[in-house]
Amino acid sequence: MEIPADISESRSAGKRALLLPLAFTLGLAGVAFIPSVRQNQNVVLALLGAAAALCVWNAVLLVWVRRRGRTLTLELAVKKQHYLQACAQGSVLLYWGWYWPPVYAFVPLVVAQLVFAYAFDLLLVWSRRDTYRLGFAPFPVIFSINLFLWFKPDWFYLQFMMVVLGLTAKELIRWNKDGQRVHIFNPSSFPLAVFSLVLLATGASGITWGQEIATTQFYPPHMYLVLFLLALPGQFFFGVTSMTMSAVVATYLFGRLYFAATGVYFFYDSYIPISVFLGMHLLFNDPATSPRTELGRIIHGVLYGLSAVALYELLGRAGLPTFYDKLLQVPLLNLSAKGIDRVARSPMLRAFDPAALGRTLAPRRRHLAYMSIWAVIFTFMSVTQGVGDSHPGQWLPFWRQACQDGRRYACPYLADLSANFCQRGSGWACNEAGLLHIALSRSGEDLRRLDPMGAAVPLRRGCELGFTAACRNLNELTTGVGAFAAAPPTLEDYPIILRGSKGDIREREPSALYALACHEGWPGACYSAPAPSPERK
Repeated sequence: MEIPADISESRSAGKRALLLPLAFTLGLAGVAFIPSVRQNQNVVLALLGAAAALCVWNAVLLVWVRRRGRTLTLELAVKKQHYLQACAQGSVLLYWGWYWPPVYAFVPLVVAQLVFAYAFDLLLVWSRRDTYRLGFAPFPVIFSINLFLWFKPDWFYLQFMMVVLGLTAKELIRWNKDGQRVHIFNPSSFPLAVFSLVLLATGASGITWGQEIATTQFYPPHMYLVLFLLALPGQFFFGVTSMTMSAVVATYLFGRLYFAATGVYFFYDSYIPISVFLGMHLLFNDPATSPRTELGRIIHGVLYGLSAVALYELLGRAGLPTFYDKLLQVPLLNLSAKGIDRVARSPMLRAFDPAALGRTLAPRRRHLAYMSIWAVIFTFMSVTQGVGDSHPGQWLPFWRQACQDGRRYACPYLADLSANFCQRGSGWACNEAGLLHIALSRSGEDLRRLDPMGAAVPLRRGCELGFTAACRNLNELTTGVGAFAAAPPTLEDYPIILRGSKGDIREREPSALYALACHEGWPGACYSAPAPSPERK
């Protein structure tokens, strides 16, 4: 039986179109043969397993297309929103990786997620309709996910599941918004929030690098300024400045008020943690899933900033990892976008809509006006150490003084800092961690340190590291003979205890170390000579 020409051509076109997702799938399988990737068998299995699943889907879709006589087509759709966002996110990854090498080591797996996203999205869309709009849309999804959460190698397949969830939600979960049928959830923040909830519920945060990501993003110098500058093109073209600005200002003002009331910092080493600041610039403010009104966007930003504060407090009180504070709330904010717009358009609030002041200005000029205001605010915050590399809370002397002054939470946090530096090899920090443990067991201020004998762990390590005072204090703890005593840090301790939140100290010259200690406010450091301490065995 002869097949009509038009049907034959249709089948041929569908077959040719499906070569594109097949090419991406083969690229995914190819990543498994990169030498650095082949070192972990679980990652290889995840890559090949994902590629096999895509191949099966591709074959099934090919049969279905041929039977139905469908013609699959590609439509080029290069959107500025996608490639500008991808450029900003990619720049953050490159800059961050320069100061934290694991980012660069992870690049092949980012590429794997990217080609997987293209293949999956093509097959998903063509399974539902005939036309796929090809552009840069998967780039900001993958880059955004990888700026906030990685699964460790043994669990890497879950990284693909996040991509699947995000792209599926974008395709299937939609509503009518201002006369258009659009996706409800941001395709990167939705899977981040869902997986964060699962990780919290199962106590499995340890299978991710989430805490390390949140910490190391502060390692590069001037990271706040870099994020501010990288976000400017998107703010100019898409008018999202009001969301970012209101989120930052709300969180900053809360931090200032908290410090005025308590004498310590809410986020301990910053007014706004760098990972939260990143979320305010490149995560929650997607114009497609945010309110459309200007007042609504300001409300949206304030809610994001204050919800980050609330989540940090709730997670901390529950003894859970706090790095989820910028991820959990975004889908709820997406769901509230239309409601926020309705409130912003209500007669009661319409008079406060800042858009009324700029109606005579063209959109780009209004964007520039907001950006100018934001630039002034950011400059003020930088000058007053609201953001930047020199926040006092990242260094030990501030918390030692706050502990001595009896500030709330100061002594437990100081004990945590000392224990961390003890693990890094500072005998002095081990001795301090032991003494703080004993003091907190007596005061009952820290429920984690109620047993005074728990001080033996840091004191023993301090003794092993050669810090004489730690040995004496360990003997006092175990025998009850003698008195506990502190001792000053040695020159060998300074490279560890001076690091703050910015990563390892590269200086090793005594004069440079004493100068840095003086700058951070260590007692006596400004007048000390670089001589070895007798506290070392």
